Amino acid sequence: MPFVSQYSTESPTREQIDETSGPLVIEFGTGWCGYCQAAQPIIAGAFDAHRAIRHLKVEDGKGRRLGRTFGIKLWPTLIFLKDGEEVARVVRPTDRDAIEDGLRRID
Repeated sequence: MPFVSQYSTESPTREQIDETSGPLVIEFGTGWCGYCQAAQPIIAGAFDAHRAIRHLKVEDGKGRRLGRTFGIKLWPTLIFLKDGEEVARVVRPTDRDAIEDGLRRID
């Protein structure tokens, strides 16, 4: 599965996320966020060894419910899920270690 480069303005519902099977990473952020832009090479590099894991990039902000259901406060935030359950979370990653650890935990 190729690395997703842009945040989607269309997002699933929390109920749909909770019903997913297998590993899934949801990345909350925006295209204009400097922290999000700076983290992209780090995130992409971590996904290199885990290409089969679904990666959903969701634009977050005012009026966007999905991020509120996960208590998102800072961007980017990565939520690592296995069968709809949160296993790990990384907020504003600055290196690949925490991301790779989250990916290993759901792979």
